[in-house]
Amino acid sequence: MDLKKLRAWWAHVQGLDGALLGKKPAEVLTRSGWARSVGGTAPYLTLFARAGTSREAADRAVADLEIHELPAARGCTYVVPAADFALALRVGEAFGDAEMKVAAKLGVTEKEVGKLCEAVQKALEQGALGPDEIRDRVGKAARSLGEEGKKKGLSSTLPLALGKLQSAGEIRRVSLNGRLDQQRYRYTLWRPNPVAAFRLSPEETSTELARRYFSWIGPATLADFQEFAGLGVKAAKAAVEPLKLEPLETGDDRMSTPAIRAKLEAFQAPKEARYVLVSSLDGVSLLRRDRNTLIDEAIPPTNQFTPAIFDHGRLVGLWEYDPATESIVWMAFIKKNKDLEAAVRQTEEYVRAQLGDVRVSALDSPKSRAPRIEALRKAAAG
Repeated sequence: MDLKKLRAWWAHVQGLDGALLGKKPAEVLTRSGWARSVGGTAPYLTLFARAGTSREAADRAVADLEIHELPAARGCTYVVPAADFALALRVGEAFGDAEMKVAAKLGVTEKEVGKLCEAVQKALEQGALGPDEIRDRVGKAARSLGEEGKKKGLSSTLPLALGKLQSAGEIRRVSLNGRLDQQRYRYTLWRPNPVAAFRLSPEETSTELARRYFSWIGPATLADFQEFAGLGVKAAKAAVEPLKLEPLETGDDRMSTPAIRAKLEAFQAPKEARYVLVSSLDGVSLLRRDRNTLIDEAIPPTNQFTPAIFDHGRLVGLWEYDPATESIVWMAFIKKNKDLEAAVRQTEEYVRAQLGDVRVSALDSPKSRAPRIEALRKAAAG
């Protein structure tokens, strides 16, 4: 299939073609997929690039529980629409055992963590509390794991209980200032528990995740889905089997459902350019292992942690936000034009006025990004 059409299709199903302008955050995430969240600004940029969503509107959707940041696929955090809360928690639950395995080597038992979970829930009956407040309320039910625990990244038993309760839908995190791009939280009971009425088996749960995945970014390979879901080869094959996936073409390992394939074949790639600036964690590239399909052969390999500029699924530029000058530093792989420059200005104004900075994660900082910004500035200057 023509690569231009395929790129444009991926941009279309991702909502990067203007079809989602003005839509509510939950609708955007239902259509384009869960937004990867690591304490940075990626979820905000995901919504802005697709729907023009203001930061205030995104934060309000979080406050109203229309969307929420949850441990989901592979146990990683994503911002998820309310309709998928239960599914996200269930697919992430299987990955919550890693810390418990570490703790077991330090003498922590499941029974001990179970009692601590009960103590945490009781403490939260009076209202939302921060980690230190919870620790004070549960007293001896939580204990330090000493220097050995610190070396293994687990200083006490409290994070084990908080993680277990989160994955089970019993509690949820609430940002102290209501924003998604910081990592200071309070915890509150989640009533009603979003997974209480969830009845799918583990196998059916994986199939539902696959169904969503291929609607977000299909055609895609089984390996693409496997990496996103964190499943083994056998489990991934079992998950997609009910979907009756078909290859894009004979000999092509990219697959889609018959319904998606029919829509793709009828799809016409737009002739007019539409430039969008996205984060380095945007679904259009993050959901697939082979990101080279978005890049023309003449373009040199790029750092996957650099925010990008796309035109209907084709990489046409790179960008970073420089907080020192409150401006976007960018370069283009095509000839600059008024529409491209307008798209950069629009995103620049949004970041300056509403976000203040663009960080990949909570650990990102202007200092750590300085070399990337300078390299981009030099490249743009030629």
